[in-house]
Amino acid sequence: MNKSLLTNFLAGLILLSGAVMAEPILFWTGLFALSGALTNWLAIYMLFEKVPGLYGSGVIPNRFEAFKAAIRQLMMEQFFNQQNIDRFVSGQKELHSHLNLSPVIEKVDLTPAYDKLVQVIMNSSFGSMLGMFGGADALNPLKEPFITNMKSALIEMTQEERFLQLLQEEIDQPDVMGEIQAKIEAIIEARLAELTPQLVKQMVQNMIQEHLGWLVVWGGVFGSVIGLISALLANALPF
Repeated sequence: MNKSLLTNFLAGLILLSGAVMAEPILFWTGLFALSGALTNWLAIYMLFEKVPGLYGSGVIPNRFEAFKAAIRQLMMEQFFNQQNIDRFVSGQKELHSHLNLSPVIEKVDLTPAYDKLVQVIMNSSFGSMLGMFGGADALNPLKEPFITNMKSALIEMTQEERFLQLLQEEIDQPDVMGEIQAKIEAIIEARLAELTPQLVKQMVQNMIQEHLGWLVVWGGVFGSVIGLISALLANALPF
């Protein structure tokens, strides 16, 4: 059973029992318990819902845009700030040392590179000589060996320590870091744009309602204690 509902029910039951049995101590204990529990329940309810006539109620839906801005600021300043991104990238050196670009290179179509090579050759002084042997078509048998050897050379190059070092240095450049941070911020902005006031309210409510429910319980407990003490003092005092 809901803690808030159970606390208010028990406080109301004590209050009603005291009234029916004409027991002042029981009555005042139940009254103070109910007032404490109801007050705390109303305060929690006012966080999420607008109550007519009560200024400041519905603060979470009313401050929807401010909550989104706060979430974005929290993510960028605490999780994706410049220092954290630098720390993450610099900590990936072992990963870079095992970087394997072979599958990517194998899938790359190097035909444009071969065509560009043929164009350079044909535009050179060697081109007129090739014209006597069929022109550019005379180079067709070189196409497959060229592509195969080029891919092999690229794979070897990307596995060299110098290449990995240059890659690390390029990633560590401030403008590169800024671009990474900008892309992360754009992703967060796009996700936050999908949020609605109702969704934000539900998210916050689900996170804290269980814990805030104890405020109602303790409000009822302390209220009952105050009511009991008040009733006992009222009976003990001569005036």
